Amino acid sequence: MEVNQAKQEHLLALKGDLFCRLMKEDPSTVKGAEALMLGEMLTLPQNFGNIFLGETFSSYISVHNDSSQVVKDILVKADLQTSSQRLNLSASNNAVTELKPESCVDDVIHHEVKEIGTHILVCAVSYTTQAGEKLYFRKFFKFQVLKPLDVKTKFYNAESDLSSVTDEVFLEAQIQNITTSSMFMEKVSLEPSMMYNVAELNTVETEDEGTSTFGKMSYLQPMDTRQYLYCLKPKPEFAEKAGIIKGVTVIGKLDIVWKTNLGERGRLQTSQLQRMAPGYGDVRLSLEMIPDTVNLEEPFDITCKITNCSERTMDLVLEMCNTCSIHWCGVSGRQLGKVSPSASLALPLKLLSSVQGLQSISGLRLTDTFLKRTYEYDDVAQVCVVCPYMSRES
Repeated sequence: MEVNQAKQEHLLALKGDLFCRLMKEDPSTVKGAEALMLGEMLTLPQNFGNIFLGETFSSYISVHNDSSQVVKDILVKADLQTSSQRLNLSASNNAVTELKPESCVDDVIHHEVKEIGTHILVCAVSYTTQAGEKLYFRKFFKFQVLKPLDVKTKFYNAESDLSSVTDEVFLEAQIQNITTSSMFMEKVSLEPSMMYNVAELNTVETEDEGTSTFGKMSYLQPMDTRQYLYCLKPKPEFAEKAGIIKGVTVIGKLDIVWKTNLGERGRLQTSQLQRMAPGYGDVRLSLEMIPDTVNLEEPFDITCKITNCSERTMDLVLEMCNTCSIHWCGVSGRQLGKVSPSASLALPLKLLSSVQGLQSISGLRLTDTFLKRTYEYDDVAQVCVVCPYMSRES
């Protein structure tokens, strides 16, 4: 047993000496690396794999004087060449006065990757020998920047006929991990534009605090997709001006922060998200107040809001047309007066229903006497009509 153990120790010693000797003879290995048992891991390879968009590229650059002479005016420059630009990443552009034998010049560079495609790190070194000869050499290191996430967005207009302001809008963001490793989703938020306030709908309120709908450990596995929901409401100063929020409007942008397996952080921000605001024409009619349930053949009150969405003043006339179930109470064809651009007026109305069940409010007509143009409003809301004389047993 003792003899076998001695042989094993001798073989391990031989292997260790052989490894150290090979490391010393390898010209691509940094001097002194054999003592660290790391070998070529201390040298940046010509092609060291992929980096994802939004991550921070970091590299340690070391220029070592392998000669036995002192060199002067050493200038180390690190540039990153992308498909569209060339960036200088060097922390300092000042030359080192001299570099003694077995000494080195070190630098650490960082860059947040913002472009997809091939990137080339160009390391250039210039120096002067003791004989006064100026020498120069470069090394190139290529890597690919890939897209880590696939982001898709959808907009939904809130179906609220009783809204007294511009309708709320819901944003659904679908985020898919298209890498080959898991991600920890640290933050997914929506930064709204100046016209909107935002409410995140990705938590469930409990007694103590809000809990994420995705659980405590927010990991996104490869090729998995998550859906995030946000509700945007126009700010009061913009909601009151109907002419502002129309056409193509800027909603905001998504801010996504994640961490990879080794804790490296990445961040992406989308471009400004835009949507087409719902068109209300020149005049918008909305309901501010309407009862949920009314009695059959009994008058009830509603309050309408009329907003001038055009850029001109209107002189409006209101007409109320009866339907087979809805009957308006009051004078039809009355003058409402002039309404300035972006202005609005409240209009109380009275009506009754002659039919039970769920009935639609229809039959309102607004005519602009300036242009002789009539705007029709049907199915603006619904009301439940019940018979107060019917017993529960029947």
